[in-house]
Amino acid sequence: MQRQDPHPSQATNLKKTCRNPCHCVTAGGTQEGLDPVRFIGNRSSGKMGYALAKAARTRGAKVTLISANVKENPPLDINPVYVQTADEMLKAVRDHFKASDMLIMAAAVADWKAKAINPKKIKKSSAGKNKNSTKAVSRPNLTLELVPTSDVLENIQDLKSNQVIVGFALETDNLMKNAKTKLKSKKMDLVVANTPSAFGSDQNRVTIINKNGKTVKLPLMTKDRVANAVIDAALSK
Repeated sequence: MQRQDPHPSQATNLKKTCRNPCHCVTAGGTQEGLDPVRFIGNRSSGKMGYALAKAARTRGAKVTLISANVKENPPLDINPVYVQTADEMLKAVRDHFKASDMLIMAAAVADWKAKAINPKKIKKSSAGKNKNSTKAVSRPNLTLELVPTSDVLENIQDLKSNQVIVGFALETDNLMKNAKTKLKSKKMDLVVANTPSAFGSDQNRVTIINKNGKTVKLPLMTKDRVANAVIDAALSK
């Protein structure tokens, strides 16, 4: 795949270079299988996570990019660690977190998965249209039993020393309240609050909140600019 080229002009305009040598960034959205064909997923494109990885790498950090189902080309010279599910994401983060100085959890990790993955494609009812009627025969509903996935941030606390942890809170309502709750409950240093309007877009409008209560509301801007603002805030925490 063709790599994205560095932007020297961007590098010279950065407010802060990375004092920390190793950053771990997650990107994309996990997928939880239902059967060999279907899965539960989300609309994350991975663009924000890839922009963060590129910004950190441009500043001189060694970057581990954990990528879940992203169609974008990897940025710069970064070779991603590819994962699909929440369990795989957790394992990859645990593998790399201890050696990192900063973890940026930009990935949209599933909250639920099927209790059991059906080994064969789940079929619709064999009932179809009555050939003597124009009205379709109703099919029975399908009920799925879901169980919680393992929460990544909750399951790395035993490995935490002095790492800076940055997370994202994507909400459809009560954005600031829910973001602050997540910041505290997940023991993060910084949370980036945004809405579903960011999905698939090259732009984002975010509010950055640190654990000391400082809040910075940014206007709509490119995800590259958002990424640099987030890293600036993380290095200033």
